[in-house]
Formats: sequence, C-alpha cells, structure tokens
Amino acid sequence: MNVLNRRALSLGEVKGLLGEAEGEENKVMHDYLKAFSNLAAEKAIKLCQEVRDLNNPKIKEENIVKIADFQPKDMEDINKIFVEVSLTEEEGNAILEIVKRY
Repeated sequence: MNVLNRRALSLGEVKGLLGEAEGEENKVMHDYLKAFSNLAAEKAIKLCQEVRDLNNPKIKEENIVKIADFQPKDMEDINKIFVEVSLTEEEGNAILEIVKRY
C-alpha cells in the first residue's frame, strides 16, 4: 500500500469514511467514534471549511480539525487548541461564532 495523500481528518470525517465496515477492528473504531464524535461527516466538513475561509495564517489544518472535534465553547477552550500561537479576542470570537452554528 502506498500513501498518496496525507491530511488531518476530523472524527466526523473518519466516521463518514468508515461507514458501516464490518470487523472487530472496525467495531472498536465505531465505538470510539460513537463516544467522541459529535458531528456528522457533512457538518464536520462544512465547519472545517468555514474556519479555513477565515484565511487566518495562524490557523493550521491540525487546529481546524481540533476545532471540529472539540467544538470549543469559549476563549479558554480556544486557547487550549492554539498552544503555539496566540489568537486575538476577535480571531477567537470569529471561530466561536462558526462553532455555535454547528
């Protein structure tokens, strides 16, 4: 098997890709996703795209995926995701407004 492309995926996207696959390994993954994934694949993809559309160079793809997975509720949660950079209050509020819609 060759890896042709590598990118971060939200738990919702993984849930969508895994689908209804059978097997013991997939059962464990399904159980994990059921416990920790709050968004359906389509909503996770849309949320990630809206954050990307902010065109903020401080926001890396890994941060976008974490935003979709954790769905931060306030600036304290945002700061837990962005440990390498500091977001202004305006930048953080823009992210929170997007998350609130999902």
